[in-house]
Amino acid sequence: MFRRIKRRGTAALDRVFSSSQPDLVCSSRRDEESSERTLCGRQPAVGDHFAGLVPTHHESSSLGSASLMDPLGRTCGGGRGGGGGGGGEARKTTTGAHLEEQHGPDPGGARASAVPPECSRTYALEVELRRGRNLAVRDRRGSSDPYVKFKLAGRDVFRSRAVRENLDPVWNQKTTLVTQDLGEPLHVKVLDYDFGLQDDFMGSAVLHLDSLELHRLTPVTLVLGDPQHPEEDLGSLELTVRLAHRSGTAERRGESTQSSGHLPEVLGASQRWRGVVSVALIGGRDLVPMDPNGLSDPYVKFRLGAQKYRSKTLEKTLSPQWREQFDLVLLEETADVLEVTVWDHDTGLRDDFIGRCQLDLSTLAKEQTHRLELPLEESRGHLVLLVTPTASALPLAASPCGLRDGGGDALKRYVSATSLMSSPLTSQLLTSAVPQGLLKSFSDMKDVGAVQVKVLRAEGLMAADVTGKSDPFCVLELNNERRRTQTVYKNLNPHWNKVFTFKVKDIHSVLEVTVLDEDRDRSADFLGKVAIPLLRVRSGEQKAYVLKNKELKGRSKGVLFLEVHVVFNAVKAALRTLSPAEQKLIQDEPKVSKTLLHRNFVRARRCIVALFDSASVINSCFRWESTRRSLVAFLVFVVVVWNFQVFMIPLALLLLLVWNFFLSRTRQTADTSMEDMLEWDEDDKEEAESRGFLDKLNGIQDVFISVQKTLDQAASYGERLKNVLNWTVPFLSVLAVVALCLLAFLLYVVPLRYLVLAWGVNKFTKKLRDPYAVDNNEIVDFLSRVPSDVQVMQYHNLQVDVGQSPSKRKRTNPS
Repeated sequence: MFRRIKRRGTAALDRVFSSSQPDLVCSSRRDEESSERTLCGRQPAVGDHFAGLVPTHHESSSLGSASLMDPLGRTCGGGRGGGGGGGGEARKTTTGAHLEEQHGPDPGGARASAVPPECSRTYALEVELRRGRNLAVRDRRGSSDPYVKFKLAGRDVFRSRAVRENLDPVWNQKTTLVTQDLGEPLHVKVLDYDFGLQDDFMGSAVLHLDSLELHRLTPVTLVLGDPQHPEEDLGSLELTVRLAHRSGTAERRGESTQSSGHLPEVLGASQRWRGVVSVALIGGRDLVPMDPNGLSDPYVKFRLGAQKYRSKTLEKTLSPQWREQFDLVLLEETADVLEVTVWDHDTGLRDDFIGRCQLDLSTLAKEQTHRLELPLEESRGHLVLLVTPTASALPLAASPCGLRDGGGDALKRYVSATSLMSSPLTSQLLTSAVPQGLLKSFSDMKDVGAVQVKVLRAEGLMAADVTGKSDPFCVLELNNERRRTQTVYKNLNPHWNKVFTFKVKDIHSVLEVTVLDEDRDRSADFLGKVAIPLLRVRSGEQKAYVLKNKELKGRSKGVLFLEVHVVFNAVKAALRTLSPAEQKLIQDEPKVSKTLLHRNFVRARRCIVALFDSASVINSCFRWESTRRSLVAFLVFVVVVWNFQVFMIPLALLLLLVWNFFLSRTRQTADTSMEDMLEWDEDDKEEAESRGFLDKLNGIQDVFISVQKTLDQAASYGERLKNVLNWTVPFLSVLAVVALCLLAFLLYVVPLRYLVLAWGVNKFTKKLRDPYAVDNNEIVDFLSRVPSDVQVMQYHNLQVDVGQSPSKRKRTNPS
């Protein structure tokens, strides 16, 4: 590797600071170095390579001279850094000399810090890595691929992207770092990216945080150096930093003490959590093409502190749809900034950077699902995310109706005079809400109501860990809204006592509650699940729900106790029913399953058999198999056709609904029938497991043959209708023209009522006139004469190849 080396005099990068100058530049100007060496009276050490802070202007601060003191509070006898005692003394004396030149000597001799050394407080350091200038050459082609790493408190906290072949790179990347000790400096290192090899060192610098002024945006220039070659010029970095107290730290710490506490198995025993962020990566649009074919193979990386997640790679698309969901834990020591980067996957090569974006989670409301479209920085395109920040556990507050404080007000505005069919919360709540009634029924149609769910406890859960215990937590989903409880560790009978509130956009939605077991370094284990339609909820009733399996068709171990309150506006709910339902964005990918295929085939066959049974009953009336039934059917047909009006169609459906209503009251309850269905599914599963391989194979073969025949019949009738219109068989097309002309003439001359009556009388009296007549359908008989596309291809004559002799044709085609 070639290095560009610029010789300069051996001089240390000395620090000079004044709190009256917020714009700080890291520099090593020789005139200031010489004056500082003269003032200090001794040569500074060379081995101390850190960013010296030099004021860019010298104006007095409005705080007075008392506030313009050395922020480090050091004396000439000792200093920070690895430069030895002499170096520290030189830097301290220089700082004091500059302050005395501007503001005079300090009478008290005390030095006030610009940032109070409060180790108990948490600070947020916002850093924007802007650009680099005149960086070192590390590649053979006379350039470098630089990227920057930040290190704080002994661990890497940030890594920028690599800029290809550029000695003056522009990053413009932002990050937020969290620290509790301002005495810990920020170490900055620049490296040259080499694919498959060790990255080359390009320089480093140190930024002392206690030299920054609180709540002020400060431009900083870091002069890069190399401890092994202090005389080498390695260029500089331009940053913009802002140090501030972290908002809401104490409150969040207080909330975290009420939660389940530590996460020893996942994030370390010393880290304390204050919530969970559920992220659903839906998709992207208008991404930048990175491949020669004009497309990309994008994937996304997420980073929150030390936690990382990478999505799957979708090939050859600029509008990918990932539909992935994952959870990240918010820690007290972690910043609330979610970093997102999009990459293009290249097999065997370095992946291309597409774009990046950042999301400040502290700006999002807790316990709500936010749909976000984030534009990519330094590129075009957007990412679509669903983000749900979940706070720590909160205890239930006692209230007359079992709601938390304020819960009644949240639900009150959804109750109206038209929603009295919803389960009452309290009589006062309904009475006070009645005057709001119809006036607000047609405003904000998407706001149908609200549902409040109390996740109380569970009993007898499945043991998912080798210790015979589980670490259960609950996930609640209502369409695309998602909530999560805290984790109760090592417990089969957990108590969560957590309250969640959802906005109801569709009263026909289903609330899904899943119980999972938290595991280290892998996805959570499934413990059980329940699905609760909102229309079946009895508000205010504490109910035990038996957990089911993933398919919700069999039993699982354990019982979940919930209390659900639902309030909705009946007018809005009715109007919302007539609009398209909201599609769930995160769903399991369909998988090939012979059991599912067989079940769906049986369901379809059951419906078809029911239709054929109804048709057979009607045909039996035409055949006079039962004289009484056929006579009644004939009289009903004649009366209805003779007196038919259009309004009779909805009236007939209404009578059918009323009949089924009274009929269902005499049958068994729906719960009993559902239990029977679950038992049947379990019996079918056991029977399938007991059957041999050949029996299973024959069963699958029968299913495929039946599906094949059904599809062939449906496709054939469609193709035959098309061939009639295309004049594939001219005789049949002419016959269709004659029949249609005759039908049009009859409909023009004779009323439709008389034609239908004549057709019915003919069908009913056909067996009476000719007992040996065969039942038929004239339209089906006509279409059966029309060939399908497969038959047309089979009937097509091949042309004779005149270039071949008869003997060769006979040898090549023996038939």
